[in-house]
Amino acid sequence: MANTTQRAAQHNLTGRRVLVTGGARGLGAAFVTALAYAGAQVAFGDVLDEEGRALEARLTAAGCKVHFVPLDLLDPGSIEACIAQSIAYLGGLDGLINNAAITNSGGKTASELAIGTWDAVMNVNVRGTWLMSRAALAHLSESGCGSIVNIASDTALWGAPKLLAYVASKGAVIAMTRSLAREFGEQGVTVNAIAPGLTEVEATAYVPAERHAYYQKGRALARAQVPDDVSGPVLFLLSDAARFVTGQLLPVNGGFVMN
Repeated sequence: MANTTQRAAQHNLTGRRVLVTGGARGLGAAFVTALAYAGAQVAFGDVLDEEGRALEARLTAAGCKVHFVPLDLLDPGSIEACIAQSIAYLGGLDGLINNAAITNSGGKTASELAIGTWDAVMNVNVRGTWLMSRAALAHLSESGCGSIVNIASDTALWGAPKLLAYVASKGAVIAMTRSLAREFGEQGVTVNAIAPGLTEVEATAYVPAERHAYYQKGRALARAQVPDDVSGPVLFLLSDAARFVTGQLLPVNGGFVMN
């Protein structure tokens, strides 16, 4: 399998200015790294301050142009501040990856799920995606090549059990992507979504081994999914090659779900 540097070379994003939410670890950190090695200037936000600053230090030492910004999607003021600080660093904005999300409902049935958990997941995953997109729109429109990539989940496509709040939130993100694509298209901004399958990252460490085995057995490509599998399609949607692609959902799960 090609490494991050090799894959990034397939998508030249030199000079592109991109903001990634939830970029301190996991898939988000993979996106930040792939973008940096593809030549982009990257700002990334997260509630994980220590991890974010550590990633910034590592990539800066490697000669990359990256900048960490504190971000709490539960706080609309934090969202506005993140956009302002990112624009101050980047000088503009060409791309936004709405990656930040919480799960919180794993292992709970619909009857066991607490209302507070439901509300927290919806506020971060759905409201946060909307508010970030809204706050970024004017800057993306000014760039002339603005693109938004929303990170959804294939759990919303096959109806994963005992994960209701997360599944519902990602279904909402998919629907939101299509609506925003029509609205933002009037300003030349594309909006698409990626639906990854179960990926081997820190955030999925809680997932039972049986669920990992279920995914691997059901994939057309029978192996574990890793972050680099998702980075390539995301970079494509931010590139000039995808300028006439909008309102689309791309499942990236090795064929576990096929449209």
